[in-house]
Amino acid sequence: MNHKHIHWLGHSSFRIEDGATQIYIDPWKLSPNSPKADVILITHAHYDHFSLEDIARIKKEGTAFFAPKDVAYQIKGTVIAVSPGDIYNVGELKIRTVPAYNINKQFHPKQNNWVGYVVALATEQKIYHSGDSDFTPEMKAVVTDFALLPIGGTYTMTAKEAAEAANAFKPRAVIPMHWGDIVGSTTDFEEFRRLFKGETVAKQPER
Repeated sequence: MNHKHIHWLGHSSFRIEDGATQIYIDPWKLSPNSPKADVILITHAHYDHFSLEDIARIKKEGTAFFAPKDVAYQIKGTVIAVSPGDIYNVGELKIRTVPAYNINKQFHPKQNNWVGYVVALATEQKIYHSGDSDFTPEMKAVVTDFALLPIGGTYTMTAKEAAEAANAFKPRAVIPMHWGDIVGSTTDFEEFRRLFKGETVAKQPER
């Protein structure tokens, strides 16, 4: 399955090309010459996901932002304050929010209303970015081609938990994230690849 249009920028940061449309999710530690963004999706307020410095690098006239309420008020411009479990449209993009929270730890409480996103591209391909989340009951209902899932543990799912989640909702392919910076190592990546029954895509961070 073609994934050339999905660029892992390290940690939980991605750039997705939908034709000429540039979509960023949780831009962080971007290279200075990164393409300008048409759409920026923010999953939650932590510094390694919501970086005003990185947003300033890629923002242009008319960039549309999607962010939870506690983040949205800090951004100037065209901002949609999102809630978990809703559907939004921008141009040809359809965006669905999925609750993102911890089950057995306190870093990402459910009451914060932080999110993951399922983005349906113009090609109708769906990409799910879970944000910083554990394997939640809501995740079981996600329908997607690609899933971008954290495997680093500590703040999110471990590799084993992420594989369990992916085996339950069955994306066609998973691109593991939230490893190799702050938390998570190649060992976590290999463990996920061993346990997940679908296709695991290995990406090198583009920085």
